Parts: sequence; structure tokens; C-alpha cells
Amino acid sequence: MNKDQVQGKAQQLKGKFKEAFSKLTDNDLMLYEGKRDQFVGKVVELQGIAKEEAEKQIIEEMQVRSQI
Repeated sequence: MNKDQVQGKAQQLKGKFKEAFSKLTDNDLMLYEGKRDQFVGKVVELQGIAKEEAEKQIIEEMQVRSQI
């Protein structure tokens, strides 16, 4: 998955959040994105992998967990 695909998935997720939680503001979503970036950074640090790979693994894990 390349950077554009990851960004596309992130935009889809952002849209789904807006749908589900219509009272969220753009500032709320920016806060979420900041926390997400921190989480990706922590995965990169702990796993010793590239940012793109960390984002891919996080997306895959979220998809698995959302099916439960």
C-alpha cells in the first residue's frame, strides 16, 4: 500500500467518523489525526519499521478488529 492509498483510507475513515458523529468539528478530527500520527510514530519506534509499513499494519489490524 503506497502513501496515497493510506491517505485515501484515512480520508474514508474521517468521512465515516463525520457520518457517525455528526457533531464532531474539524478541530476534533484534527486532534484525532494528531493522536493517530503519534500512534504511528510509536509503532515505528517500537517495531523498527517504516512509517508506511506501520500505517499498513494499523489499517489491517483495524479492519480485522472491526469485523469482530
